[in-house]
Amino acid sequence: MTTISEIEDAVRRLSRADLAAFREWFDRFDAEAWDRQFEQDAREGRLDDLANEALEDLREGRCTDL
Repeated sequence: MTTISEIEDAVRRLSRADLAAFREWFDRFDAEAWDRQFEQDAREGRLDDLANEALEDLREGRCTDL
């Protein structure tokens, strides 16, 4: 199975139980990939401007408590 089309076809053929298990697995897989990318972006300084902007907003009173 090497193409998106083949993967889509395989997912369509899953039983309800297997589809539910696949969804759970994919949710974990996707979240872990997102976390890795976020951590890499943070290490490489890609989020610094956003963090500085948020801190400035906080200092200037432009934030609302949640």
